Amino acid sequence: MARGQDGRSHAERMRAGDLYQAFDPEVRAQYVRAQRLVRAVNATGIEDVAGRRPRLAELLGSIGEGSDVLPPVQCDYGRNVHLGADVFVNFGAIFLDTCAIRIGDQALIGPAVQFLAADHPLDPGTLRDGWESGRPISIGEGAWLGGGVIVLGGVAIGENAVIGAGSVVTRDVPAGVVAVGNPARVLKPAG
Repeated sequence: MARGQDGRSHAERMRAGDLYQAFDPEVRAQYVRAQRLVRAVNATGIEDVAGRRPRLAELLGSIGEGSDVLPPVQCDYGRNVHLGADVFVNFGAIFLDTCAIRIGDQALIGPAVQFLAADHPLDPGTLRDGWESGRPISIGEGAWLGGGVIVLGGVAIGENAVIGAGSVVTRDVPAGVVAVGNPARVLKPAG
């Protein structure tokens, strides 16, 4: 485990959202482990909730009672994805989980939704030297994200918010509203 000048490994730096290098052996091993588990999850039939559940529990950081993720799903590390209770994630989800992606209880995630917590430095030299970072994502309880939504790193979506299909969420969305578009903007109160 290579340690930087601050005493943390690249994996620890990654989870904290700080600059890290993805080709570090420990980080790479976590990625390879996750890809093996993703294949196992994706090998289950959509109707095989009981067969998929233990595989999801091994892949993800946490998964609440009654939650399910339909295959196919893709993630970088899996360990940084946390699902509350009774969360439904439709097929085609992508989790670029370099740092925490937290989805609250009873959230509904439409098909082909992307959670992009991964980030890259804007400085060309730092980027060329292989440094990456991330920013956490938080989805509140009871939120509903329509098909094809893209959520960028550093975003928090409030409880009971509704994000319209195809929207790109680039900044926080308050609780209890409908937000749509690219970039997503609050349209009206939900309900």
